[in-house]
Amino acid sequence: MPQRDDEGNGIVALIPAYNEAAHIEGVVRGVRAYLPALVVDDGSTDETAALATAAGAQLLHQPRNRGKGHALRAGFRWALEQGYRAVLTLDADGQHDPADIPLFLNAYRDTQADLIIGTRDFHRIPGIRRFTNSLGRVLFSWAIGQDIPDNQSGFRLLSRRMVEAALAGREGGFEFEVEMIVACVELGYKLAWVPIRTIYAGERSHISPLKHTWHFLRMVAQTRRRLRSMSGRGAKA
Repeated sequence: MPQRDDEGNGIVALIPAYNEAAHIEGVVRGVRAYLPALVVDDGSTDETAALATAAGAQLLHQPRNRGKGHALRAGFRWALEQGYRAVLTLDADGQHDPADIPLFLNAYRDTQADLIIGTRDFHRIPGIRRFTNSLGRVLFSWAIGQDIPDNQSGFRLLSRRMVEAALAGREGGFEFEVEMIVACVELGYKLAWVPIRTIYAGERSHISPLKHTWHFLRMVAQTRRRLRSMSGRGAKA
């Protein structure tokens, strides 16, 4: 039997969800074996909200779909207001296995890292996704100046000060999660990684490939400029 890491430990699981009625109940029940769950319903038109509540999640409802970045921001603000010391995020589509949550909790306990990211096995990711994720990993690692095994995994744990730093950023959409890594490195916070199961079963992506690629390349260039500028200021100091 899994050991539930209850409200008293100060960590909440945040699940942004948009039209995930097919998966949300199972995800919430899996999460609640370890942590309290908060679902941010991002303007769903199906039964996502009702099923999440029935499964035992706290619910925040956004009246219209604004994207994952906005949903995460809303959940982060709620977690800070409620006094949580850390937030674990995972997707609502079943691609993240709640049974991996103890990996994050153990890593947080042992390392006190501010940002712990679940790394996927890219060999298990289908076709074009494998190529784009691998290319993205190489480009982003170059931009940030250190190896970043997985820059877009949504399965991650953030300390309270990392949540505050993320909210201070300006990006939205998937770029919000990429910018978290930049902020972590820029602030000198500790970054850690845990291997997670890679689950794909033909889920529908809400991301436009061309738009995603364009914005990711923008983030790579912007990251390179930011960190080189920071390095330059440090050399002059």
